[in-house]
Amino acid sequence: MSEPAPRAPHPHSATLRRLEKSSGKLAAGAIARMDATLPWYRAMPPENRSWIGLVAQAGIAAFTEWFRHPETPQAISTDVFGTAPRELTRAITLRQTVEMVRTTIEVMESAIDDVAAPGDESALREALLVYAREIAFATAQVYAQAAEARGAWDARLESLVVNAVLSGEVDEGAVSRAAALGWNSPEHVCVLLGTAPDGDSELTVEAIRRAARHAKLQVLTGVLGTRLVVIAGGSDNPLKAAKSLIGPYAAGPVVAGPVVSDLLAATRSAQAAAAGLRACAAWPDAPRPVLADDLLPERAMASDPVAREQLVEEIYRPLEEAGSALLETLSVYLEQASSLEGAARMLFVHPNTVRYRLRRVTDVTGWSPSDVRSAFTLRIALILGRLAGGEAQL
Repeated sequence: MSEPAPRAPHPHSATLRRLEKSSGKLAAGAIARMDATLPWYRAMPPENRSWIGLVAQAGIAAFTEWFRHPETPQAISTDVFGTAPRELTRAITLRQTVEMVRTTIEVMESAIDDVAAPGDESALREALLVYAREIAFATAQVYAQAAEARGAWDARLESLVVNAVLSGEVDEGAVSRAAALGWNSPEHVCVLLGTAPDGDSELTVEAIRRAARHAKLQVLTGVLGTRLVVIAGGSDNPLKAAKSLIGPYAAGPVVAGPVVSDLLAATRSAQAAAAGLRACAAWPDAPRPVLADDLLPERAMASDPVAREQLVEEIYRPLEEAGSALLETLSVYLEQASSLEGAARMLFVHPNTVRYRLRRVTDVTGWSPSDVRSAFTLRIALILGRLAGGEAQL
């Protein structure tokens, strides 16, 4: 059996040996030049500077292997950037990484005449040019993968926060997670609910973000099942915020919950919006978007205890406290099909007296009896108030 033919010596074996011997000196030179020319490097903590030094050393070692076997595919991103922890991509920007790589390549290029064996200068320079191109691609790949992973993690984190708001499980942990996503605790917060469009939910979320940036609002958002949920911060006008963000929603009702003080209180806004979305079917002509508080009568009839209590406490009780004349006048006016003259006859007063008392009703409750929609809300509030009073007497 014949012995295998001896492997031919590398055509640049002398240069390879000199490269291997010079790798430490080249890495030290690269670090020294970074320290002299890159202010951001000097300002970094020692631990990060140490990791960058290891990356520079790994880059020079990877180039030596590249030069040794130029025909073999090299996993440059693993060889070079695998020496540093993933957190380094957060500590230094892509621009800073490019500056670091460029500085290292420049140091290696300036040493070609000293490192290359006589006659190998051109070959070494050409190999370094090719390697510089490949390391640039590898740098871009590392940051793209880090951004993708960070985006996936942020999406999961945001989904947890949104779900906590909807389920009423918001705590300081959820607030901390929101802060990690860039939420800086705006004073005014409201929750918007509607139907999510078909297709890629990530595109929908990105469309919400673009609309929020244009409207100068902060948002936490996500698609949960068939619903598109937006927690909007920075506006004390929920209807205006909803109109700014309504574009990405699918056809159908979009309900804005009331404004609350912060994320910890956002569950109240979310629950009102959810109750309003369920009750919207009872008001086919509701505006789009619509406030959850404008759906109070439908919500009350759909067994929403919060809406029932709100109608009683915000309409019936204030009228009751204002005197029996207002309650009686409102009740008779509604029973007489909103006729001033009819109500005046039933009450044995002048129509101007009825008109004055109805203005007082508007002042006390914020709802105008002469408006059809408001009259409906007032009627439901009267019914619920009487029922509550009857239950209290039992």
